[in-house]
Amino acid sequence: MMPKSFPYSPRPGQERQVGLVSSACEERAHLVLESGTGTGKTVCALCGALEFCKARGKKLLYVTRTNSQQRQVMLELREIAERLNIFGVAIQGRKHMCPLAESDRELSKGNPEELSKVCSERKAKVIRGDEEACRYYAATVSEDLQTVIRYSREELPTAEEFVAYCVDRGLCPYEICKMHVPAADIVAAPYIMFFDGFIRHALLDWMACTLQDIVLIVDEAHNLPWYARELESAMLGENTLKLAEAEVDEFGDPEVAEGVSLRDFLMMTSEVLDSTVEEYLIDEDGIIPHSLLEEELMFRTRLTSLGLTGLLGQINQFGEMVRDHRRMAGRLPRSYVHGTAGFLAFWQKIDEEAYVKLITKYDTKAFEAYCLDASIACRPLAECHASVHMSGTLTPLDEYRDSIGLTTDARLERVPSPFPSENRLVLYASDVTTRYEDIERDDTMTDRIAEHISSIISSVPRSAIVFYPSYAVMERISSRTRLSIGGRRAMFEKREMGQRDFMRVVSDFKSTPGKALMHAIAGGRISEGIDFPGEELEVAIIAGIPYPKPTAKQRAFQHFCELRFGDGWERAVKAPTTRKLLQAMGRLIRSEEDRGVAVILDRRAVQFSETIAAKKSSTPSEDIRRFFETEAKPVPEPQSSSKQRRGLQL
Repeated sequence: MMPKSFPYSPRPGQERQVGLVSSACEERAHLVLESGTGTGKTVCALCGALEFCKARGKKLLYVTRTNSQQRQVMLELREIAERLNIFGVAIQGRKHMCPLAESDRELSKGNPEELSKVCSERKAKVIRGDEEACRYYAATVSEDLQTVIRYSREELPTAEEFVAYCVDRGLCPYEICKMHVPAADIVAAPYIMFFDGFIRHALLDWMACTLQDIVLIVDEAHNLPWYARELESAMLGENTLKLAEAEVDEFGDPEVAEGVSLRDFLMMTSEVLDSTVEEYLIDEDGIIPHSLLEEELMFRTRLTSLGLTGLLGQINQFGEMVRDHRRMAGRLPRSYVHGTAGFLAFWQKIDEEAYVKLITKYDTKAFEAYCLDASIACRPLAECHASVHMSGTLTPLDEYRDSIGLTTDARLERVPSPFPSENRLVLYASDVTTRYEDIERDDTMTDRIAEHISSIISSVPRSAIVFYPSYAVMERISSRTRLSIGGRRAMFEKREMGQRDFMRVVSDFKSTPGKALMHAIAGGRISEGIDFPGEELEVAIIAGIPYPKPTAKQRAFQHFCELRFGDGWERAVKAPTTRKLLQAMGRLIRSEEDRGVAVILDRRAVQFSETIAAKKSSTPSEDIRRFFETEAKPVPEPQSSSKQRRGLQL
């Protein structure tokens, strides 16, 4: 039976979703839930968890990967809150909520720890009455905040709305948000605020609770294993070493071991980096022996392992001095010397089974300690009262469960899409592939893929996105595609595109249905978490299977999965590729009225027949055109309001 808090007329599968979440909370279980795209996972999870939390005195922490997903949580909460007398807060890091960090170019580059130090210093200056104090914090501690509190409770603003409201009044959004958190029944936050230990401890203090008091919901959970591995990884690049040398120029060159100055040591580390690149780099990365870096540094400094540890301690102290000096000067308290010492100390201690040590050269040369085990960052999950991990693309569910370290008694559940299967057609072309060996051997392969894209776009006047396996493949194929087919405007998802530019491109595409062609990356931001309802997207062209690039890092991860789970290729290659395919295809159908076609331009689509029922097509453009010429299947239960329709398009 649906709880009274559910704000819409329930659709097929929603009652089951709510029940699964509710029972997981009641029975202190971990739930891995895959539910089809557009089925209202957000509102179902909220309703399933909030009544339990309210009755049992627990706190609901809802973590998302992107700001747009967090915004959706607050929009749904507004529909539920009054029914349950619920108060919720959306919080983001200082970088997004601090007005000074937003306007100061140097501060905008700070990490959470650095910005915390800056904030503490500015707040101390407010107390001392210094002129360089933070005016936003000064106003926050001196003015009556009842109006802001009333606004938060009545409007349940998104993080962006709350920041704008506070800044307009000269107040600090971050500090006021922290004041709201203890009274909140639900906190919506980015992944990092739970999975980073430094920030998690602060968040729990603000929430005035322990992990045992938390019910955790992880949205778009298919991203979590990758995110967790990246969070526990670290790099030391040549740019950091050069900036560390610049700090020596500015602050002095102390002796850090007998006969070894700090500059000497930094130069030695750079020399080892260069020689390791020469010996071990293959293409863009290479695995290096576990003790190579330490042995090379010990040889050059003539120190033992214990002596090297002592040297790093001396360097760390110098870095702390640099950080304190910059903090006192009102600058970002960053020290590249400190970062170098921290990386090398971490490098000495890492678990050989859980990490691989690499030499890399993407933009610059670097040492990388890459974490292979996502469960390291996910250990706090076990202490939560309950957790819910949900996405439209979690298959295979047991692989996801194992990768983040949940126990085998975690509940694995699927709720299929309630939308008519006839509304989506999935095709694949067997005459093309983006397999590297085939493209190199057949000079016409790239042209044939480009011609398929051009033919589809010219004969089907529908909104379309082409998803590529990588930026390199995008550049290679799109350059041969007739970009302005039928007067269409070509748009691109670009590397390092800022949030504002990214949203502008998406908005432009959505506002001109059928008049633009978007070129995007499978597994990129457009394929994850952006809704394209109705005519905003009707054709998804997947130009090549998005297998991970066979780098040394990828091979090490596959080997790790083979040793730990016994099926390395399935877990390290096939599972993430399947999710990327399903995410791209999932942009098409977000409600029962939507219709769309996905076409995979790669013969290797047959390898995914267990999860993706694609039909072979020798003429994709003709098959797509015929699909849209047929009438859509009638919707059995028309929605009674636009509000209910939105409730299904999450």
